[in-house]
Amino acid sequence: MSVWKLLSGVAAGLASEIHLPGNGSISALLTSLSGRHPHADGGVAHNQIAFTIGVIALGAKMAKADGIVTRDEVLAFKDVFRVPEGELENVSRIFDLAKQDIAGYEVYAEQLAGLFKHDHRLLEDVLEGLFHIAMADGVFHPNEERFLAAVAKRFGISENEFSYIKARHVGSTKESPYDVLGVTPDISNDKLKTHYRRLVVENHPDKMVARGVPSECVSMATKKIAAINAAYEAVAKERNI
Repeated sequence: MSVWKLLSGVAAGLASEIHLPGNGSISALLTSLSGRHPHADGGVAHNQIAFTIGVIALGAKMAKADGIVTRDEVLAFKDVFRVPEGELENVSRIFDLAKQDIAGYEVYAEQLAGLFKHDHRLLEDVLEGLFHIAMADGVFHPNEERFLAAVAKRFGISENEFSYIKARHVGSTKESPYDVLGVTPDISNDKLKTHYRRLVVENHPDKMVARGVPSECVSMATKKIAAINAAYEAVAKERNI
């Protein structure tokens, strides 16, 4: 079963279970998920649901950050995460609930931080997904940057980690390949090679799926690994290694 159908079923079931009015709310859905043991329905499946809800819901809140809220944001999510046409309605449902929910993005971010408190990498994956959505139109609005920085802070992601993630997504002549790799220029060649190999392993699609990123979403790893490889090649050429 696709994560989109799984998500739709769980959302509907939880809405009925906790007696939410109408179609329920995302904040209540995340609260219900946080009260469930991660292994009750299968650890990976639990994380996939929370991850997908988190990216869609925060993406909906981020859509307001640049002052424009249109269906384009849903389409951007579809393009970035390769949502089949038949499943777009399920994504739209969560997106619309998030827009209508009176809870602010802070609530969502803090709930996700609690859900994934033992998996910092999965929180980074959520932030990576939001960067993909923010850059879908090729423009990185200052309000989007402020939004993502605030989300990162609530995730416990440091300013340095945030700058490294940003460097992999936002093209700029100011960004050096060291920024993209998340290291400083004084790193030794041996440590650089070890760090590079670790980045490649951590961002392999199989690793991402194992920690809870839906298989439908791991295409975002392609762009990330390409950026990491290009940065390493630039540094290796510079150092003649």
